[in-house]
Amino acid sequence: FWAMISEEHGINEDGRYEGKCEAMRHTQLDRIDVYYNEAARGTYVPRSIFVDLEPGTMDAAKAGQYGRLFKPDNYVFAQNGAGNNWAKGHYTEGAEMVDAVLEVLRK
Repeated sequence: FWAMISEEHGINEDGRYEGKCEAMRHTQLDRIDVYYNEAARGTYVPRSIFVDLEPGTMDAAKAGQYGRLFKPDNYVFAQNGAGNNWAKGHYTEGAEMVDAVLEVLRK
């Protein structure tokens, strides 16, 4: 998803705009704030929060091609997964994460 959005808006893997041509600049940067926040020094950071009950999926996202693009604070995860048990993820493990997720969302 983020690879396609980044390409459409001319954002490279480091969060910098490097559009293909000056004629496309306005089109690519128009409404960029739907997907990105502009950060310091003209870089763009995806407006996303990653939430999971196990850290392994977060490690995979961080190690991916666009992993450097995301704010480290926007990864919220527990140490133990739910083991594909919906009730455990909903009522116990997942319920304990709600406050942490809301805090990241608030920021």
